[in-house]
Amino acid sequence: MKRASGILFPVFSLPSRYGIGCLSKEAYSFVDFLEKSGQSYWQILPIGPTGFGDSPYQAFSAFAGNPYFICLEDLIEEGLLTWDEVNSADMGSDPERVDYGRLYENRLPLLAKAHERFIEKKLNEAKEYKEYLEKEAFWLEDYALFMAIKQAQGGKPWTEWDEPLKKRTKTALAKAKKELADVISSFEFRQYEFDRQWKKLHEYAAKKNIKIIGDMPFYAAMDSADAWSHPDAFLMDKNFEPTVVAGCPPDAFSSTGQLWGNPIYDWAAEKKNGYSWWIHRIERNYEFYDVIRIDHFHGFADYYAIPYGSTDALDGKMHKGPGMDFFRALKKQLGDVDMIAEDLGTVTPENVKLLEDSGLPGMKVLQFAFTSWDSVYMTHKHEKNCVVYTGTHDNMTSLSWIKCINDGERDFVRRYINSVNTDYGQFVWDFIREAYRSVADLCVIPLTDYLVLGDEARINTPGAAENNWQWRLKPDFLSDALSSSIRMLAETYCRLP
Repeated sequence: MKRASGILFPVFSLPSRYGIGCLSKEAYSFVDFLEKSGQSYWQILPIGPTGFGDSPYQAFSAFAGNPYFICLEDLIEEGLLTWDEVNSADMGSDPERVDYGRLYENRLPLLAKAHERFIEKKLNEAKEYKEYLEKEAFWLEDYALFMAIKQAQGGKPWTEWDEPLKKRTKTALAKAKKELADVISSFEFRQYEFDRQWKKLHEYAAKKNIKIIGDMPFYAAMDSADAWSHPDAFLMDKNFEPTVVAGCPPDAFSSTGQLWGNPIYDWAAEKKNGYSWWIHRIERNYEFYDVIRIDHFHGFADYYAIPYGSTDALDGKMHKGPGMDFFRALKKQLGDVDMIAEDLGTVTPENVKLLEDSGLPGMKVLQFAFTSWDSVYMTHKHEKNCVVYTGTHDNMTSLSWIKCINDGERDFVRRYINSVNTDYGQFVWDFIREAYRSVADLCVIPLTDYLVLGDEARINTPGAAENNWQWRLKPDFLSDALSSSIRMLAETYCRLP
């Protein structure tokens, strides 16, 4: 990887007229901003369809795109919606926060209306549309059916459906496909529109020499089309109930560990099938991204399995993951792939070795560097083959972090990064400069740090059930002056394209 830099900025955080960042002109403007700022990468969070809790890491599908990201203006240009219909829909009044409840109530019905006109115009008979349905059939048919049944079931998770639907009997599925044909078609249409719009944006970014880094969650959600339609890929019993679920063991942060609740992969069965489901998943992700950041990379080395039904993580056990066997199979089927390993958290000899053997760049987060003199995250311990961040979407913004650490830690940071600034805003920019100075091939800075924003702009607080995934950038908030300052950093530290 050539020495370069990029900006971390979720799609939902883009400014837009209709409640959430989407694939609208503002996305193209941000690509222009990246180019002007001397950047090479745009890192985003997962773009799957979100469910309860709105977390992009608990999507209804590991293959589908988020219908909230469909640009409504594009649908107007296609003659599928009108300005009056779009402007009269209440999608939230706060330009700096996403109101997911309003989107669910008012944006999704607009997409259903657009589908009706799509059918009326017989656009579903177009060659391009038919080719899309055929190309993506592996995941799309199951996803659209899953979502249609889920809607008919009042949103209940598939584990609570009637036995015939839960266990996917042929008779039950055939009946559902017949009775819900229009709804199934509507969900297929949304994915077609999402893919078409995403491809257009992706191609625009490529022309500007901007590569997109996409985040791929390690685990699939329990309530997902993936767990429902491919139970053979997960550790489940004959009643389609998981035998174990994911989490992490007790540590300094939690005496009872963490219970995530995701189904765990049946790696023995996956290996037997040539890791078919995983290979399809990664192949699909490369339709969206140029580089994939694999969340929870440690799970390939070893994973923690907790008996299903447990109320905490105390009774879990560690098991070996697929290790290099998976990555060899991946290379054999897809060739060389650009990936970043999210290797944060508890470090074991097994996952250190897997990172070395795979050759993937790991992550260095500067906010984690100043807890001790020998932290692996301190810049003098970085290697070229890694990606350095001031913080990630799970961290506080750097302004909030600098304010909340104690005086001794703050003094340590000042001395280490040679910052004499007493102004917190300048301190944040010195902190960013320290990341740029690293020998790491790639430096990625959250946009919120460049803007020196505080708690109001935090993307996610792990363990908190509310107020996550909501922050949005104010319209017209990115200035030429900011672009010039970022470009100067890229130029000074040899990270220009």
